[in-house]
Amino acid sequence: MVGLWLQDIEALEQISQDDRARTLFLRMAELQRAGRTSSFLVELADDPDVDDDVKDSLAEIAQDADLLFAIEEYLHRTSAIH
Repeated sequence: MVGLWLQDIEALEQISQDDRARTLFLRMAELQRAGRTSSFLVELADDPDVDDDVKDSLAEIAQDADLLFAIEEYLHRTSAIH
Protein backbone atom coordinates (compact mmCIF):
# COMPACT_ATOMS: atom_id res chain seq x y z
CA MET A 1 0.00 0.00 0.00
CA VAL A 2 2.78 2.44 0.88
CA GLY A 3 4.46 1.70 -2.46
CA LEU A 4 1.35 2.74 -4.40
CA TRP A 5 1.00 5.90 -2.32
CA LEU A 6 4.62 6.84 -3.02
CA GLN A 7 4.12 6.25 -6.75
CA ASP A 8 1.09 8.55 -6.68
CA ILE A 9 3.06 11.28 -4.91
CA GLU A 10 5.94 10.89 -7.33
CA ALA A 11 3.57 11.22 -10.31
CA LEU A 12 2.01 14.34 -8.80
CA GLU A 13 5.45 15.81 -8.18
CA GLN A 14 6.46 15.15 -11.80
CA ILE A 15 3.36 16.98 -12.99
CA SER A 16 3.99 19.87 -10.61
CA GLN A 17 7.56 20.31 -11.84
CA ASP A 18 6.79 20.22 -15.57
CA ASP A 19 5.28 23.50 -16.80
CA ARG A 20 3.64 21.96 -19.86
CA ALA A 21 2.17 19.03 -17.95
CA ARG A 22 0.96 21.28 -15.13
CA THR A 23 -0.73 23.62 -17.60
CA LEU A 24 -2.34 20.72 -19.47
CA PHE A 25 -3.73 19.05 -16.34
CA LEU A 26 -5.04 22.33 -14.94
CA ARG A 27 -6.69 23.13 -18.27
CA MET A 28 -8.30 19.69 -18.41
CA ALA A 29 -9.61 20.18 -14.85
CA GLU A 30 -11.01 23.57 -15.85
CA LEU A 31 -12.72 22.08 -18.91
CA GLN A 32 -14.10 19.22 -16.82
CA ARG A 33 -15.52 21.66 -14.27
CA ALA A 34 -17.13 23.73 -17.05
CA GLY A 35 -18.57 20.65 -18.74
CA ARG A 36 -16.53 21.27 -21.87
CA THR A 37 -14.38 18.15 -21.94
CA SER A 38 -15.97 17.00 -25.19
CA SER A 39 -14.53 19.99 -27.10
CA PHE A 40 -11.05 19.10 -25.84
CA LEU A 41 -11.53 15.48 -26.87
CA VAL A 42 -12.59 16.49 -30.38
CA GLU A 43 -9.57 18.76 -30.80
CA LEU A 44 -7.29 16.09 -29.39
CA ALA A 45 -8.64 13.43 -31.76
CA ASP A 46 -8.07 15.72 -34.74
CA ASP A 47 -4.50 16.71 -33.81
CA PRO A 48 -2.11 14.93 -36.19
CA ASP A 49 0.91 15.87 -34.06
CA VAL A 50 -0.19 13.78 -31.08
CA ASP A 51 0.58 10.06 -31.04
CA ASP A 52 -2.45 7.75 -30.81
CA ASP A 53 -1.26 6.20 -27.53
CA VAL A 54 -0.89 9.66 -26.01
CA LYS A 55 -4.34 10.62 -27.32
CA ASP A 56 -5.85 7.55 -25.67
CA SER A 57 -4.16 8.28 -22.34
CA LEU A 58 -5.11 11.96 -22.37
CA ALA A 59 -8.70 11.16 -23.34
CA GLU A 60 -8.98 8.73 -20.43
CA ILE A 61 -7.53 11.26 -17.99
CA ALA A 62 -9.67 14.12 -19.34
CA GLN A 63 -12.80 12.14 -18.53
CA ASP A 64 -11.74 11.29 -14.97
CA ALA A 65 -13.00 14.25 -12.97
CA ASP A 66 -11.86 12.82 -9.62
CA LEU A 67 -8.29 12.42 -10.86
CA LEU A 68 -8.17 15.88 -12.44
CA PHE A 69 -9.56 17.56 -9.35
CA ALA A 70 -7.11 15.65 -7.13
CA ILE A 71 -4.20 16.82 -9.30
CA GLU A 72 -5.53 20.37 -9.27
CA GLU A 73 -5.88 20.28 -5.48
CA TYR A 74 -2.34 18.94 -5.08
CA LEU A 75 -0.96 21.69 -7.30
CA HIS A 76 -2.81 24.36 -5.34
CA ARG A 77 -1.74 22.96 -1.96
CA THR A 78 1.90 22.66 -2.96
CA SER A 79 1.93 26.15 -4.47
CA ALA A 80 3.02 24.78 -7.82
CA ILE A 81 0.67 27.14 -9.64
CA HIS A 82 2.29 30.39 -10.68
